[in-house]
Amino acid sequence: MANIDYSFENSIPIGPLKIAALDSCKDFAKKVDDYIVSFRQHDAEALAQRQSMLDFRGYDSKSYLLDFSCPRFGSGEAKCVLKESVRGSDIFAMVDVTNYSLTYQLCGEVNHMSPDNHYQDLKRLIGSCRGARRVNVVMPFLYEGRQHKRTRRESLDCALALEELIDMGVSNIITFDAHDPRVQNAIPLHGFDNFTPPYQFIKRC
Repeated sequence: MANIDYSFENSIPIGPLKIAALDSCKDFAKKVDDYIVSFRQHDAEALAQRQSMLDFRGYDSKSYLLDFSCPRFGSGEAKCVLKESVRGSDIFAMVDVTNYSLTYQLCGEVNHMSPDNHYQDLKRLIGSCRGARRVNVVMPFLYEGRQHKRTRRESLDCALALEELIDMGVSNIITFDAHDPRVQNAIPLHGFDNFTPPYQFIKRC
C-alpha cells in the first residue's frame, strides 16, 4: 500500500462547514466549494485505506454552500433570510465589496451596489447567523482598506469596520493584498490573515 500523507489525521473540524457566499462572490465561492468537495472526498478515500475514517457529521458533503438570500424592500433597505439551520456550524462568509455589476431598484431607478451596500449585506448575514459555532469573513478586497490611517481630521473607516465585525462575533478575517496589513492592529487579539497573491497573478498572465 502506498504511503499516504494525511496531515489532519488526528484532528477534526471545529464544526460542519458552511460557505455563505453573498451574490457579489457567488462565482468565486462556487470554485472554492468544488475544490473543497474534491479535497474532502479524496481525504475520505485516503482515510478509508488507512482504516481510520474521520467520523464527523457533515465532513463529506456534495456541497457546502449555505442557502440564503438578501431580499430588498421598496425603500432600498434589505434583510437576510437563512433557508437552513447554521447552529453549530463553522461559517465562512464571502463578499466582494468591489463588485459593481449588481443592481437593485429604488424609486423606479436602477442603482448599482456600492461597497457600502455589500458591507451592509455582510453584516445582515452575520446578524442572522446566531447559533453558529464560529463566523469567519473572506473579503478579497478589504473594505475601506484605502482609508487605513489618519493624516488629518478624518475617519478611520477600515479600523472601525474591522472592530465592528469583531464586535458582531466574527472570529477571523481573511483578505488578499491589503493596502496596509498593519491595519490588523485595530483587532490585535483576533485572527486577521492577509495573503499576497502576486505569484498567482503573474502565473496566469
